Amino acid sequence: MAAALCACGVAFAQEQGFERVGAGRMDSMKTIQIENVTISASRAGEKTPIAYTDLDRKQIERVVGTGVDIPFMLTATPSVVATSDAGTGIGYTALSIRGTDGTRINVTANGVPLNDGESHRLFWVNIPDFAASVRDIQIQRGVGTSTNGAGAFGASVNMATEPLSLRPFAELSATYGSFNTHRESVRWGSGLIGGRDGESGKWAIGGRLSNIGSDGYIDRASADLKSYFVQAGYFGSSTSVKLISFGGHEATYHAWNGLTASQIEEFGRRHNTAGEISPGVYYPDQKDFYTQYNFQLLIDQRLSDRWSLNITGHYTRGDGYYEEFKDDRWLPEYGLKDGDSDLVRRKKMWNNFGGAIASVSYSGENLSAAMGAAWNQYAGDHFGQVSWIENYAHPIDPLHEYYRNTTTKDDANVFAKASWSPVKGLSLWGDVQFRHISHRIGGTNDVYDWIHEKMQELDVDRNYNFLNPKVGVYYDINARNAVYASFAVAHKEPTRDNYTEAKFGVTPRSERLFDTEVGYKFTGERVTASANFYYMNYRDQLVPTGELNDIGEALAANVPKSFRAGVELTVGVEITKWFRWDIFGTFSRNRIKDYIEYLPDYDANWDYMYTPEGIQSHTANKLGDTNIAFSPEIIAGNIFSFNTGGFYGALQTNYVSKQYLTNSQRDELSLPAYWVTNLRASYRFNEHLELGVAVNNLLNAKYSSSGFGYSSMVHDDPAYIASEAGYFPQATINALGTITLRF
Repeated sequence: MAAALCACGVAFAQEQGFERVGAGRMDSMKTIQIENVTISASRAGEKTPIAYTDLDRKQIERVVGTGVDIPFMLTATPSVVATSDAGTGIGYTALSIRGTDGTRINVTANGVPLNDGESHRLFWVNIPDFAASVRDIQIQRGVGTSTNGAGAFGASVNMATEPLSLRPFAELSATYGSFNTHRESVRWGSGLIGGRDGESGKWAIGGRLSNIGSDGYIDRASADLKSYFVQAGYFGSSTSVKLISFGGHEATYHAWNGLTASQIEEFGRRHNTAGEISPGVYYPDQKDFYTQYNFQLLIDQRLSDRWSLNITGHYTRGDGYYEEFKDDRWLPEYGLKDGDSDLVRRKKMWNNFGGAIASVSYSGENLSAAMGAAWNQYAGDHFGQVSWIENYAHPIDPLHEYYRNTTTKDDANVFAKASWSPVKGLSLWGDVQFRHISHRIGGTNDVYDWIHEKMQELDVDRNYNFLNPKVGVYYDINARNAVYASFAVAHKEPTRDNYTEAKFGVTPRSERLFDTEVGYKFTGERVTASANFYYMNYRDQLVPTGELNDIGEALAANVPKSFRAGVELTVGVEITKWFRWDIFGTFSRNRIKDYIEYLPDYDANWDYMYTPEGIQSHTANKLGDTNIAFSPEIIAGNIFSFNTGGFYGALQTNYVSKQYLTNSQRDELSLPAYWVTNLRASYRFNEHLELGVAVNNLLNAKYSSSGFGYSSMVHDDPAYIASEAGYFPQATINALGTITLRF
């Protein structure tokens, strides 16, 4: 955690490159430094007045061998909660920061947005083992600095890929452990090549291939993940050109259903209801398949000692589907003749995402500034097919299509930012971004319109223009103490689900966030500490209300006022040269003001109640101020780390307080607080051999880190509200061992 509190990833990469090559290659080392231009425009610096944490390459490497996704690595930083469908941190995983979910967390790699243009999420399972090729990660909490892409509405995760090595190398790594979890990886680099007459080369290539698999803690929640990363670069005296490609293929068995308390009691916490045909019999291909390829062309040009230019082109192709067994379905929902039958359906999608980003940066003695622009376009199709029907008496195409819709989304922005030091110790910061979004969806949706007896029609054509200003001040009181403050405004357009699951005739509004951050930092010889106070004030935040739309789907609606307020504390103490103790904690209040919950109405026989218009009846339940769902008031961590000789060890404990599963603030719809402790240790015998071990959930806690909940009302007895909660249990104690060979 020590390095997590300072921006040292870039320095580490450069230092390692120089030491390997030697003083005779200093000119080559200087050319490699211009790679840093690529991400500087969207990164926070030492005196940027926002809350952020950096993870460097060393910290990432210590966790990579376990195969877990990046969300679980980030639990070593403040305000982060991670969860996994399969319970192991491998496969489908997700994270929240300050209680904000993945649709509001902007994720970039080298400044290129990775969030899906429609859902605003990054599905980490689509880029397995990507951390093995990442140089450093910066987590910005709150609005942060201007960035590219959707989802920058509460937090950002900014990743930079590893630099090309200055010398040839090869690395083999293998991991095996509980639940048949395994990881095999090979990394390699050519070093600088192409030199003549004793001069240093200016070209380099490198790459990685990985294979990760696991049976999962949850029954049948298997994951089969393949991934690659390859890059080639040219490094001149003032020019750097890199071509990067990375991607992966995933095949994961569904574990999306979770378990109710009664199911856990009857079947155990590892039970999986997905794909159940009959008791004890499951559909073997109840799986999700997806392939994604990412391409980036990064051009960095140092124009002078003070000016630099970056141009980035990018393209992502995604293609996949998931297959489900569905029992006793009403066939008109699938465009077939009347009747009920068991069937197998496939929901497919493909998408293309591409664009260009450019920025120019200036760095002077008292002034640093950057300005830039970006344009990205997302285009994709969603469509569904029926691949099998039991005893269907009518002719049918081999892959009968029952819905299809098409999306196009254009996203463009321009920004300018500057940091000015008018006097010693004082830094003034400003950042402004203008963003334009055009979002179009047309065709038929995947849900049936019971009122009009056909598939739901989609006709979305919306344009948004957002101005996002940010200002701040940073002041060095003396060499060890500093304070800062900032105020920022952010806007966010609705996601695809906000459109497709809205009521007929109702268009969701965009959201607005006013973010105030005030902080203090102390840096001593052996002690570092920080305190960051935040107040995130929302207008028209989109939250689930419990109401159903016209076709029976749960919907999110704009609530006029809500907020998140809290303090993030970190303390790090270097007790000896080989032992360090780090503590971090977030203490917060997260509220919706004057919340109205809508409860679906049922009669005494638990049949739907309908209005005269044929829409399901709801009862409005005014609850006043309530907690925002999935927003624990305390998120804390403790890390003991040991580093001596070739040995490294870390004992990390995370605590997450009680979370409500809905905004209704009902105790029966909540996740209990939990503690989880993980142990990691490794020993490097020499520059060629390293062994490692990880023991996760060392104290064998039985906990769930995510879930779902819903409530309804019996119309004949308005005082009676029925609620049910579901949980995603996480793995009990488990262990993995890793061997790494370097050449």
